[in-house]
Amino acid sequence: MAFQQGLSGLNAASKNLDVIGNNIANSGTYGFKGSRAEFADVYAAALNGAGQSQIGIGTSLQAVAQQFTQGNITTTENPMDLAINGGGFFQVTDGANPTRYTRNGQFKVSKDGFIVNNDGLKLMGYPANGAGVIQPGTATPLTLPTGGIPPAVTAKVAVEFNLDSRLAVTAPEEGAGTGLDLSDSTTYNNATSMTVYDAKGQDVAVTFYFQKAATLEDGSDVWNVYATANGTAFDTDSTGNSISLDEFGNPTTPYTTITFPPTGGSPSSIAGSETSPPGSILMSVPAGTSARGNSTLAIPDIQLDLTGATENGSSFAVTNLTQDGYAPGQLTGIQVADNGIVQARYSNGQSKPAGQVELANFRNPQGLQPQGGNVWIRTVASGDAVVGVPGDGNMGALQSGALEESNVDITAELVNMVTAQRAYQANAQTIKTQDQVLQTIVNLR
Repeated sequence: MAFQQGLSGLNAASKNLDVIGNNIANSGTYGFKGSRAEFADVYAAALNGAGQSQIGIGTSLQAVAQQFTQGNITTTENPMDLAINGGGFFQVTDGANPTRYTRNGQFKVSKDGFIVNNDGLKLMGYPANGAGVIQPGTATPLTLPTGGIPPAVTAKVAVEFNLDSRLAVTAPEEGAGTGLDLSDSTTYNNATSMTVYDAKGQDVAVTFYFQKAATLEDGSDVWNVYATANGTAFDTDSTGNSISLDEFGNPTTPYTTITFPPTGGSPSSIAGSETSPPGSILMSVPAGTSARGNSTLAIPDIQLDLTGATENGSSFAVTNLTQDGYAPGQLTGIQVADNGIVQARYSNGQSKPAGQVELANFRNPQGLQPQGGNVWIRTVASGDAVVGVPGDGNMGALQSGALEESNVDITAELVNMVTAQRAYQANAQTIKTQDQVLQTIVNLR
């Protein structure tokens, strides 16, 4: 019997070395999960199961158990590299066979716009519609948009600034000439410019001129606001009335007026606003010609918010200029957030969701069947996949520009290898000893 015991021990030690060798060979494989050999003792069946002092007849390999512990996360220079910090698997598919699962996040963009791994398997997730709204449901292969993003006409503008209450009145006295001379900086106190966009996405330079008009008897200050588009004065004011121009193209009336209370601070009224405190006013940018010589379209009915203006005894300062229009843009790259949303970035500075990665998890990950190529498939032992977005429930968060290293501990594997080697030698020694015993019996006379 000792021959059988020793032989089973040799086989067990050999298989243990095979598992250890595979772990060491994949110590540099991203997303790899190490395994360990698990053994069970073997006993011969006793008559009626009533054996009192049975001697085992060796060992057998019961299972090669995968160890789904977290590997170290290392950063990379590639934004397409993804690492899962926590539970879950990426879902990848070839479109024909069952879905495969992987922890290796080395992804690329194929010529068709799909996000794929090195074997061409497509990453799965939720698509986004044309407006960038994620469409949850059944996961499908994620694709990146190949076209650009269309322009958006400016609809809202907000300007925050402070006007210096210490400045002198620069508005001409009645009958003393035009309201503003665009070529003479002494006819206004301050100016600021911003860019808005017409329906074609063409940029239009809008400049606001601030002219202190008067200080009223109660101490309130009145400021005239003039506006130009590409150097040409607006032709309508905030109330929709026409603005007349002199022979030099200078406006004779302001686009709007802002009145500040005697204590300064926020406006008490803005011409064109019918609410109290004042709200947004309408601004219609006229058509014109840009500095490059191209014709720009008119931009009607922009909601202009000047309620952030203040008047205090400090220097003129613009603290915020915002508008919601933009020029057309082309795709320049993508970025994946920790919740799995894939943001497409465009050359005009805009970004838009292109999809969201869906992860899968299992009640018994050790039941997954490895297929090679860093992927697994589900089995009856693993149970069905439980899907969700990164960060929800027991799903880990995603880290873009990073990869999960193998969870193999080289030091531990080397120690295990020495132990398995010694076990192999010891089992060989039992066979040698049994051989010597039999030889002694044979030699009896």
